[in-house]
Amino acid sequence: MTLTAGNDGSYVRARTRLEAYFDRTALDAWAQLTSDAPVSKIRATVRAGRDRMRATLLSWLPADLTGKRVLDAGCGTGALAVEAARRGAEVVAVDVSASLIGIARERAPADLNGGSITFLAGDMMDRDLGLFDHVVAMDSLIHYATPDIVAAVRGLGRRTTGSVIFTVTPRTPPLMLMLAMGKLFPRADRAPAIAPVDLAAFTRTLAADPVMRPARMERVSGGFYTSQAVELLRC
Repeated sequence: MTLTAGNDGSYVRARTRLEAYFDRTALDAWAQLTSDAPVSKIRATVRAGRDRMRATLLSWLPADLTGKRVLDAGCGTGALAVEAARRGAEVVAVDVSASLIGIARERAPADLNGGSITFLAGDMMDRDLGLFDHVVAMDSLIHYATPDIVAAVRGLGRRTTGSVIFTVTPRTPPLMLMLAMGKLFPRADRAPAIAPVDLAAFTRTLAADPVMRPARMERVSGGFYTSQAVELLRC
């Protein structure tokens, strides 16, 4: 059963656009970005930022995840899922793009140090995925409207016993200028539409939730990458 995050269908529309973007428009560019292959200077800053953000989110998970069930919500080509599995986790790695899931399966090492990964093409909000100890959504919610992000993390929080760790794009003047400049870049260097959030208002909304409480926050910014990590803990 699939849960739509918003009340007006905006979540479903954005998810459909993302699926088309990654499966039809940018698959090769994304596969290159998430590998060690040479990339443009613009995309190199994005790669470096994503590497720093992935390390940050992984540092917020327990070092030993043996026996824990982890959802990698929007797993892309699977780098975070692999690291979580190597800590002993049973990882469910889901992405809207079947093509990215295919790359993730190809890249996943055979030896996961006792952990496991199930790669699935689908919706991170699908209740049939079950319950989890931890949920991680790295740069997968940044394309959705703020009400949809709030609904998504609250919905995921009610299916986890530990933490929901995710990223948003903070609305800042430099970032808004950068996004405007991005429209001038070659199409291969463009990302899908990003929906920045008013971080102060967003945090107040999260704090009002009776189930999950905000904990750590950290921003990673450099070059053409800016993203805010947020940790919610079960109350």
